[in-house]
Amino acid sequence: MTQPHVLTRRDAAVGVMTFNRPESMNTLDLPMVLAMEQALDALEQDTHVRAIVVTGCDERTFMAGGNIADLNSRHALSHYQDFALVLHRVFRRFEVCAKPIIAAVNGWALGGGAEFMLTTDIRLMADNAKLGLPEIKLGLFPGGGGSQRLMRQIPLCQAKMLMFTGDFLSAAEAVQIGLVNRAVPQSELMGEAMTLAQRIADKSPWALRLLKTSMLQGADMPLSAALSHEMATISLLLQTEDAHEGCTAFLEKRTPVFKGG
Repeated sequence: MTQPHVLTRRDAAVGVMTFNRPESMNTLDLPMVLAMEQALDALEQDTHVRAIVVTGCDERTFMAGGNIADLNSRHALSHYQDFALVLHRVFRRFEVCAKPIIAAVNGWALGGGAEFMLTTDIRLMADNAKLGLPEIKLGLFPGGGGSQRLMRQIPLCQAKMLMFTGDFLSAAEAVQIGLVNRAVPQSELMGEAMTLAQRIADKSPWALRLLKTSMLQGADMPLSAALSHEMATISLLLQTEDAHEGCTAFLEKRTPVFKGG
């Protein structure tokens, strides 16, 4: 029986999504992208899931990027309509997902794999893993949002260096330039990712959702508009039961119980 391209499971309040095409190093083609979207649908709709961890199925590969043979078969408009629109839609869905997403980068994250990582909120990377955007070596450039997201997340000169050369980064180098949060021994990666995800899942779902939305939208605004947006959003948050539970628990010197209300 053919295994699903993407597996999902839940551990307490943490949903886990695992890319599951080891024979192709989890390369991105249309079936894989649609499987990712279907998996995200399932985890978003599960009301018990408050945070999500995404990883690869073995120690070799997180996601090796686009399927080059598939890419080579496409031309201009057909690529745009049949693949690029779907890829960008799905990647954006991960980026704006109301539930925080942690990437546990267990192996190679290349091309589209690195571009996907850029849509996640927090990134832990195995200390023996590598990432890079080698599209320039094929006469291409990152077309899954990487050419735009990368320069918004690290200094412009660093983004240009990575994309113009196609060089790979070690986990330590990725941490140094602020592209990932931590480098973790391979054997400890999932344990640390799950522990972190559970810490986040213990927080108010509404506070997490509105904070993430405020940051995403504010990043595209002038500071004056972003500050106004922040004031409106925090005011909205004060309409939730969770906000008053948190304040009441503080005053009563007890641990808050956030129910998402």
